[in-house]
Amino acid sequence: MRNKAIICFFSLLVTIVLLLSIFGCTTAQGNEILSARERLRVATTTSLYDTGLWGYLEPIFEKKYNVELDVLYAGSGIALEYGKRGDVDVITVHDKAREQQFVAEGYGIERVLFAYNYFLIVGPANDPAGIKSMKPEDAFKKLADGSAASFISRGDESGTHAKEKALWKSAGFDYEKIRKAGSWYIEGGKGMGSTLLMASEKQGYTISDMGTFLAFKGKLNLVTIVDRGSILLNVYSVIPVNPEKNPKVALNAQKAKDMVSFLTSAEIQKLIGDYGIKTYGTPLFIPCAGKPEPTE
Repeated sequence: MRNKAIICFFSLLVTIVLLLSIFGCTTAQGNEILSARERLRVATTTSLYDTGLWGYLEPIFEKKYNVELDVLYAGSGIALEYGKRGDVDVITVHDKAREQQFVAEGYGIERVLFAYNYFLIVGPANDPAGIKSMKPEDAFKKLADGSAASFISRGDESGTHAKEKALWKSAGFDYEKIRKAGSWYIEGGKGMGSTLLMASEKQGYTISDMGTFLAFKGKLNLVTIVDRGSILLNVYSVIPVNPEKNPKVALNAQKAKDMVSFLTSAEIQKLIGDYGIKTYGTPLFIPCAGKPEPTE
């Protein structure tokens, strides 16, 4: 009888273990499917990421929509490529010409503005090139001399890099010639924060969005040199990737639209407008959803 009891006990134990194993696998599979359905992939610029704005907004969105966000940060050019390939469901970038092309070619559903700030030309406090308070185009004409200090470029096809190219063109220079003009011109190939740190280390000049510069200012030995001029306007938009162009994003098409609604809602627009005031004494971004596109 004792042996039979022991055998029955172990049989029961094995059955329980098997049931728990089956239940655990089923639960894990169910969680995996649920997780796959509840993830939204967002490609964003390094400026929105480095300022901490996404870290601030991400948990609010996840709680509101019960969605897990996968935020990939890169230059605007790379972010748009992610969208073309269907690697992400929605993008938030700041390169108007390429954004409009992205939508015109059918990769994006619509371009929706949600915030803006300005680019700055920053450099050493002693301003060795003597460009303080000049018009941006005139400042670039002096920087092109290259004898006073280095210029550190993002060199990464980002929105900031596109703005730099536009400034060289507006100043009357061929960008391809400028980038090969001498050792004074340095292509960092990095994000905005890293580029600022490099410029600070080399005591050179660079162009930065205002938000990232303020967020990194405590780590830098750089100051704002030029901050006026309509060409320095920096507008951010959100674009859902078009599921008709790329079926890979079809599952999250509604969630991508939710992101547009989220960023342009009155509640989040206020949070964006207040972001940075407590820490830096000024907002890093100016909300603009539902308004005409700013021109200066």
